[in-house]
Amino acid sequence: MSERFNFIRTKLNDVIIIEKRYAEDARGSFGRLFCANEFKEIGLKKKIVQINHSTTGEKGTVRGLHFQYHPFAELKIITCIKGEIFDVAVDIRHGSKTFLDWHGETISAENKKSIVIPEGFAHGFQTLSNDCELIYMHTNYYKKAAEGGLHIQDKKIGIEWPLPIKNLSEKDQSFKFIGDDYSGVKL
Repeated sequence: MSERFNFIRTKLNDVIIIEKRYAEDARGSFGRLFCANEFKEIGLKKKIVQINHSTTGEKGTVRGLHFQYHPFAELKIITCIKGEIFDVAVDIRHGSKTFLDWHGETISAENKKSIVIPEGFAHGFQTLSNDCELIYMHTNYYKKAAEGGLHIQDKKIGIEWPLPIKNLSEKDQSFKFIGDDYSGVKL
């Protein structure tokens, strides 16, 4: 059992919410974002090889739903360090019992949660406040040729975004809706 983290499994068993325990005093607080040794408890076997930082200015903005195809599939750990977001994971694993099911979670600088997005899941988020900042830890390097995406308004997925959608990039708007023959990604 981790001393610094509470790992909570969701209805999509491999999507995990991480509650971080912070020490607080008159000076402020101190907490750990990641510990390879403690994350073995949730089955993290690969190394974190890339850490990205994003900023999003306007409330209601949606980014996603993104993923990478095998052999560049990646596990992501998402942490909101400023503001608040609604973070979404969609199971697109070929043959999965929860295929095309999704989980949404509010994560924020205030609640100090993170979310683990496993390989074989598409990921996106909507900002619930202005001026959001996220840290993404990845177990694989980004490869443009391996990039994939799903449309955020695909009815076969049925994500219930909390706010009206704003600022969807041209790339994200161009993602196709899922056809009847879509069987997901193989890992």
